[in-house]
Amino acid sequence: MKITKLETICLSRMHAPHEQWITAQYRTVKADCTIVVVHTDTDIKGIGEASSYGWPLNIRDWVDFLAPTLMGTDPEDPAIAPQPVGNNRGHDGAAAGIDCALWDIRGQVAGKPVNELIAGRPVESVQLYASSGCRYDWRYNPDQLFQEAEEYIERGFEVMKFRIGTDWSWDGITVDRFLDHVRELVRVVDGRMKLALDGNCRLTAEESLPIARELDRLGFAWFEEPMPWSEVDSYTELNRAVELPITGGESFATLAQMRRYLDAGAYDVVQPDAGFSGITELLRIGKVAEERGVKLYPHSWHNGLMGLANGHVVASLPNSDYLELCMIQGPLQWAFAAEPPEIKGGRLYFPNKGGFGVELAEGLEQRYPYLEGIYSLNVERDLIL
Repeated sequence: MKITKLETICLSRMHAPHEQWITAQYRTVKADCTIVVVHTDTDIKGIGEASSYGWPLNIRDWVDFLAPTLMGTDPEDPAIAPQPVGNNRGHDGAAAGIDCALWDIRGQVAGKPVNELIAGRPVESVQLYASSGCRYDWRYNPDQLFQEAEEYIERGFEVMKFRIGTDWSWDGITVDRFLDHVRELVRVVDGRMKLALDGNCRLTAEESLPIARELDRLGFAWFEEPMPWSEVDSYTELNRAVELPITGGESFATLAQMRRYLDAGAYDVVQPDAGFSGITELLRIGKVAEERGVKLYPHSWHNGLMGLANGHVVASLPNSDYLELCMIQGPLQWAFAAEPPEIKGGRLYFPNKGGFGVELAEGLEQRYPYLEGIYSLNVERDLIL
C-alpha cells in the first residue's frame, strides 16, 4: 500500500444569531472544520481533523507543502508522519491531521479500532464531559448558566465545565460576586453532576487563589487554566496551595513544550489536543505525564472527528478519565460523518470498525462551503460602574 494523495477539506457553518455566544470580549459567529484525507492506491483512505482556530486555509497550505514528503510511502510506517514543532499553528494542525489520518488507515488495515491498536484491547466507550458555560452574559442572562446545567444533567453527563463569563470589567464583576454565582450553581446542581471551571487564562494570581480555595471546598473536579499560561511559577504555587486539581496545557503541541510545566509541578492534569499534537505525540505526552503521576484530559473543543481521535487516546491510557465534548459547536460537529457515532448517557460509543470507524458524508463542501474570515468578532460595551 502506498500514499497517492493528500487532500484538505475546509468547512464552515455560520451560527444563527441565537446560537452565537460571547465569552470575554469575543462573539463567536461561525464554526469551522478542517479535515485531512490521506488517499492510498487501495480503497482505504484515512481521515483526521486538525484544530482549526481560524487557520483552515493555512493548514491546507501546510498539508500541500508536506505532501511531497509522503507521496509513495507506506502509510503503516510510523516514521513517515510529520512531527509538530510547537510554535506554528498552521504546521502543527497539518501535521496533526496527517498523523491522525495515518492512525485511521492503520486501524482499517488491521481491522481494529485505534484504541485497540494502542493498548492491545478494545474499549467500547469513553466518559464525556459537557464543555460549555459560554452562553451566560453577566449583563443580560447570568442565570442561563443554571438552565444549561439542568440540561446536561437531564442528558446524563457526569461533569460540566463552564467558563467565567463575559468581560468582568464591563459589569463590575468581582471575585466575591463570581463566587456567589458559583455557589448558586452548586446549589442548583445539588450533587447530581460534578463541576469544573475554565478560567481561559483571564485571571490574576491574586484572583485565582481565593477562587481555587472555594472551588476546593465545594468539591469541584478541576480548575483549568486560570492564569496566563506563561506564569509557570504562579501555577506551581497555586497547585501546591490546594488539593483541587489544577489543569492546563491546551496550547502546547509537543512534549518539549510541556516539560517545563511537568518539571515544575504546575499541573495535576495536562490537556494537549490530538488536533494540534497528533495521536503519536499525544501518547508521548500521556506516557510521561503518567510517570509523573499526572492525568491527561485532552482538549477537544471543535468537531467530532477530532473528538474521536482524542477519545481513542483517552480509552487507551490508564491516566485518562474524560473526553471533552463541545456542547455549542452546532450541526457541523457531526455532519462530517456518513453515520455519526452514538452518544448516550454522557458517553461516546466507538463504532465497532477499524480505525476511527467513520466515513465522510457525501457533498460536505457543497453543504458547508468554507467561509473566509475569523470565527469570532470583538465586542465593545459601555462599562456599568
